[in-house]
Amino acid sequence: MSELPFIEPVPWQPAAFPADPAAAQQLREWLDDTSYALYGVGHDFRGADLTNGDFSGAWLIDAVLAGVELGGVCLYRADVSGADLTGANMAGADLVRAKLDRAVLRSARLDRADMVKASLHDVDASGASFRGTRIMGASLYDVDLRGADLTAAVLSHNPFKVTVDDATLVRRLTGTVLGPVTVVGGEGPREVGGADLEAWLAARGAEVHVIPPQRQAR
Repeated sequence: MSELPFIEPVPWQPAAFPADPAAAQQLREWLDDTSYALYGVGHDFRGADLTNGDFSGAWLIDAVLAGVELGGVCLYRADVSGADLTGANMAGADLVRAKLDRAVLRSARLDRADMVKASLHDVDASGASFRGTRIMGASLYDVDLRGADLTAAVLSHNPFKVTVDDATLVRRLTGTVLGPVTVVGGEGPREVGGADLEAWLAARGAEVHVIPPQRQAR
């Protein structure tokens, strides 16, 4: 039986390049030599379709990625601090150990993304979708989740200092968190933690255990 001929894999190419010439040029130069991490600090990637691209370790600080197609991308250990990801599609993305501090995730889609050990400090994720997302060992401080959808997401030992409201969906949310959270209602914001937080989540269809704070060593 004759051996099948070796077919060299076709290098990944974006389905669409950014509309901004400087960002498109930066992306093309990186595609010519992917031995280093993409340097996209401050660039405007709007109009791009980067589905399934591997941007491990990329520098995307303060980049504009609003509305960009990022489904299935790998942003392992990437620094996306301060980036504008408003309305971006990041479904199925690998965000393990990604740094998303100060990022804007308003109305972004992160369904089924892997956010293990990701860092989210001072993040606006209002209206974002995290359906089925793995948010495990991640740090969430001052994260706005008002109107966000966390249906069937999985949490594990996350510092979870977030802001939620009655429009935040937590049905079938499971796992463990360290509270408290800020709940915004008709009477204004209130801090909820411990058993009260568990009850608040359970009443909305979640099965989450709130880990009590450890006693400080004397």
